[in-house]
Amino acid sequence: MFSPARLLGIILTAAVLVTFVVFGLSGTRSANGRLAPALPTTPLSGQPVTLAGLKGKPAIVIFWASWCGPCAHEAPALARVAQRLGSRAHMVGVNWSDVSVSDAKAFIRRYGWTFPNLRDAEGTAGNNYGIISLPTTFLIDSDGHIRQTLRGPQTEQALDRALATLMRG
Repeated sequence: MFSPARLLGIILTAAVLVTFVVFGLSGTRSANGRLAPALPTTPLSGQPVTLAGLKGKPAIVIFWASWCGPCAHEAPALARVAQRLGSRAHMVGVNWSDVSVSDAKAFIRRYGWTFPNLRDAEGTAGNNYGIISLPTTFLIDSDGHIRQTLRGPQTEQALDRALATLMRG
């Protein structure tokens, strides 16, 4: 028989897992098709970027943090994809809830990111996008609607497939 404390722990763990599955999966589905929320206004690297400035071309918006191991795993693939994209699509990074600006800038330099990165220090934009884990990538069509949400680190091939689908319309 379980002690009351252990039983409570099991119940709380189960509740957290169910909440993650229900809200995580439904959040991914419900975000797709809706107008993308506003991006943060503080540039971390590159020029300031707005959603209005992205319209007319597809966009990839990646939420990441310097302390995030999966983000570091994905970072080289993002650099290569951004380089190949050229002017066919926009790529924008959003540094979500990172405490240290210097750590975030060092991350960008370490992985050779040349695309613009914005700072979401309070996590407001991430909350509006429904971020529940990092990294999370949103593929946004040329009209500003979220078409796909990719949670977790992506491979170069997965990003290429998602972009091909997005660019076909």
